[in-house]
Amino acid sequence: MPLIGYARVSTEDQTPLPQSQALKSAGCVEIFEEHASGGNRARPVLARVLERIGKGDTLVVVRIDRLARSLSHLLEVIERLEAKGICSGTVIWLRRPGSRM
Repeated sequence: MPLIGYARVSTEDQTPLPQSQALKSAGCVEIFEEHASGGNRARPVLARVLERIGKGDTLVVVRIDRLARSLSHLLEVIERLEAKGICSGTVIWLRRPGSRM
């Protein structure tokens, strides 16, 4: 069950390095990084991740807001995964102890 990581930062001033390091520490074998506003649903790297991921893979993000900024967008992503035969339980996010969900 390969772990596929997705890291996103909103601006060019930010670095995805801390997210990528956390994803690597979690055991991700592939990590995709993107600089894009969370409000923009047209994210080419996320689109590549959703095309790449297959049955048996697990999508990992550091925080759920790195994947989607709204419930409707999160549901859209999950529906795309389910359309490929990937169950929604294959999306996990890392959480630091004591942090809020």
